Amino acid sequence: MATVTKKQAHRNALGSTPWGNLSALRFVLETNAIGAVLDASSNAPLAVGDVVVLGQIPAGFRVVDSAVIVSEGMTATITGDLGFAYNDGVDSVTVPQDAVYFGAGLNLATAAHLRKATSKGSVLLPKDADLTLKVNVAANAKASKIEVIVYAIAEGVATAQ
Repeated sequence: MATVTKKQAHRNALGSTPWGNLSALRFVLETNAIGAVLDASSNAPLAVGDVVVLGQIPAGFRVVDSAVIVSEGMTATITGDLGFAYNDGVDSVTVPQDAVYFGAGLNLATAAHLRKATSKGSVLLPKDADLTLKVNVAANAKASKIEVIVYAIAEGVATAQ
């Protein structure tokens, strides 16, 4: 019987602290009584097909998981697609942007704690990306609160060698 030892991959200098390099990035989406996003570029209620940019995931983070905490649900039947898009608008060949990376059809109407709803592997973002939430099924017409936590490992941006 053989002993097989895995070769060590490139070790990341960013994780050289005793507490590691895992980050939890928190994004909060709150809407008012008419269903509009608080502190946003629009005062209109969220409509079907609207995409909310929740914030930025920095380049060099390896995205591994997410949690969606719906503490106050949106209007009944609303679902959402949670993913990412590069904020420069240009896709990447090595890591294509993905509007449903974290999940498609997530129930945003009922209080819940939802984990990443896909089996997609981790991705190392080569550039800054926006965390996006697309509203599906119905327009929002009520106050709500949803927190999205993205778990990512700071590895740094890969450079050509």
